[in-house]
Amino acid sequence: MTTIPFDAFQDIWNIFLLVLVRITGMFFLSPVFGRRNIPNYFKVGFCFIFSVITANSIQMPAMSYTSLTAYVVLIARELLVGLTLGFISYLLFSSIYIAGQLIDMRIGFGMVSVFDPLTNVQIPVTADFYVIIATVMMLITDAHHLLIQAMVDSYKILPIGEVVFNGEAISQIFKLFTGVFALGFKIAAPITVSILITDISLGIVSKSMPQMNVFMLGMPIKIILGLSIIFITISAFKGIVNVIIQGTYEEIYEFLRQAKGS
Repeated sequence: MTTIPFDAFQDIWNIFLLVLVRITGMFFLSPVFGRRNIPNYFKVGFCFIFSVITANSIQMPAMSYTSLTAYVVLIARELLVGLTLGFISYLLFSSIYIAGQLIDMRIGFGMVSVFDPLTNVQIPVTADFYVIIATVMMLITDAHHLLIQAMVDSYKILPIGEVVFNGEAISQIFKLFTGVFALGFKIAAPITVSILITDISLGIVSKSMPQMNVFMLGMPIKIILGLSIIFITISAFKGIVNVIIQGTYEEIYEFLRQAKGS
């Protein structure tokens, strides 16, 4: 009868727990896996099964810690790595919210927001429309599988216990903030430029015809024009979603390399 030494069983459990906290932190903030409409027991079961598969399919380094405090610190570092990876994936996805806010302000929907029960925040109507389309496109193209692959590759690029949050890794996160705002402005650019030209035209009309109520005339014109451009450019939105997906995985792998100090 084969017996498993207790020390070996304890090492297996310790490694599994470290894998579990990184994976849980990652999918807690993921824009697809972390949505609130997914039942919690599904999330827990998925993270548990995925952790079991990952812990048995990759080469784990030898764990060296001398006290319980050191092990708790190691768990906290792994959890922080997972949360950072999930935050990167969510941050690039949030550029769609920024674009929706800019579009709604220009076409006159700035005061109209809907309560999103999945995020518990008020989001613009246009942003909600874009987010639904982007989520469906990610699921149709199996882009969420790339997120799972990136999670597995993270243990090859950044093994457990080797994370170093140096200045380069932190500066990458700050640069990502500026990139997200720039991407949001690019998504909203066709509509904002069209509405700006419309405002200039209405200003010229108001100067040449002061008796005309430009405000009452401009509101429906901007709404119709804005919605028309949204539906005309919706076919190009697929390319934007692909850019967001590609940028997400590039930023994740870059952070892993920076956090390792290479």
